[in-house]
Amino acid sequence: MTLAELVADTERQLIEAGVSFGHGTTNAHDEAAWLVLHALGLPLDTDIDGSEGKQPAAPDGQARTATLLKARIDTRQPLAYLLKEAWLQGVPFYVDERAIVPRSLIAEVLADGSIDPWLSDQTHRVLDLCTGNGSLAVLAALAWPEVQVDAADLSVEALAVARINVEKHGLKDRIKPIESDGLHNCPGPYDLILCNPPYVNVASMAALPAEFRAEPALALAGGADGMDFIRALLRDAPTRMNERAVLVLEIGHERTHFETAFPRLNPVWLDTSAGGDQVLLLTCEALAP
Repeated sequence: MTLAELVADTERQLIEAGVSFGHGTTNAHDEAAWLVLHALGLPLDTDIDGSEGKQPAAPDGQARTATLLKARIDTRQPLAYLLKEAWLQGVPFYVDERAIVPRSLIAEVLADGSIDPWLSDQTHRVLDLCTGNGSLAVLAALAWPEVQVDAADLSVEALAVARINVEKHGLKDRIKPIESDGLHNCPGPYDLILCNPPYVNVASMAALPAEFRAEPALALAGGADGMDFIRALLRDAPTRMNERAVLVLEIGHERTHFETAFPRLNPVWLDTSAGGDQVLLLTCEALAP
């Protein structure tokens, strides 16, 4: 069996098993490629559709693929948890069941410069609130070598994972993990706050596939309308922000609930691969009571 055939067979089995995606891949083909390449110890940029895909897959590699595929189907855990690895904007991160799999769309606006017009040479202090495994804190520190980043989360377990990634990327002198319930232990003042909070509404939580239910509910559930955490955040954020600071907030598919909860706000909506209504930007001035 060639590499390409092994990927195609793995893709077929994933589809037949009805697994769900969204933790680093969005479809069965990409998930199959990731699984097979990891099992065979091959780089993720291996050209499966070209000459490399025509190479035979070693029997022991096929066996490892079968074992990993069985675990993926039987447990319904995200593949990232099984591999203890996730990628965001091409940067590798350690992840396990203590933190959600990193996939925030905020990573895109960090990479493409969408928020740069609101920053300046006075942007020195950044807060990544609800940091999870620390991926956005790391990406911010890599994007702006002059900033210091606080990485805050209520979950002690998630912060333990974040510390692994801070050390993995050699950023212990620039990223400070903080245990905090919302902004409680984050004194500021900050020039930039990034936040991918729990925002899934109660009806959507009940309908989540098994792969998403394998993640910590604390990092997902946002109450009846998904806005519980966000209400407290927007109330308190101005007290932690410099006058020219901005807040970049991800709300997923909750724009209707957001606009109902905060009718007076007029945020800047930022374009992402998921559309222009899932990540927003608010200035300190706009948040002021």
